[in-house]
Parts: sequence; C-alpha cells; structure tokens
Amino acid sequence: MSELKLQGKIKVIGEEQKFDSGFRKLEFVITTNDQYPQDVKFDIVNDKIDDFKKYNQVGKDVEVSFNVRGNEYKGKYYVNLQAWKVWGIEDKESAPPPFKPEETTQEVETTDGLPF
Repeated sequence: MSELKLQGKIKVIGEEQKFDSGFRKLEFVITTNDQYPQDVKFDIVNDKIDDFKKYNQVGKDVEVSFNVRGNEYKGKYYVNLQAWKVWGIEDKESAPPPFKPEETTQEVETTDGLPF
C-alpha cells in the first residue's frame, strides 16, 4: 500500500488510554484544509505517543502519515487510521534544504606551478 498523508489543523487531542497488556493509545482529530473541511480521527500508539505529545498541540497545522487498519468484531467491520508520523507543516517548510556542495568551474591561474 502506498504511503497515505493528510494535512490539517489539530482540533482535538484525547486522553491517553492505557491497557492492562501495556498497550497505549491516543486519539486525535484534525480538520482538513479542503474546500469542504472534514474532521478526521487518527490513533497513535505506544512509543510514538510521547513524541506526539512533546511536539504537537491543538491548533497546530500538521501533516499526518498514516496506515489504514481494518478489523471485524462480532460481525461488524471497523476501520482505524493509525498515524505513524505527525509533522508540523511550518517545521517542515522552515527546515533548511539538504546541503549540496556547489560545483566550481573556476580555473586557478598559476605562474610557477603553485596555485598561490
């Protein structure tokens, strides 16, 4: 499956849920930037929760990379959008571009074989 991404503004960050098995889950909602904005709920789990809480808050513009998860329970089918990376859009845009060394075509003039 190809990588899925969605951009929007964080509308709601729910309470972290902890289960007896040690599994942790946090739900959050973003409002998309589309012509007809949609509120979309995502789950983020386990160790990714700590980074999410550290760098995100309600009102922040983000890009969410996620996977679609589906399951059946007692004859009903459910779909969850499981986020695995949440980037602040301004953080992504303000990051410096990767370093690319410039090629120089300037020739060095020498009189005695030394470049200085």
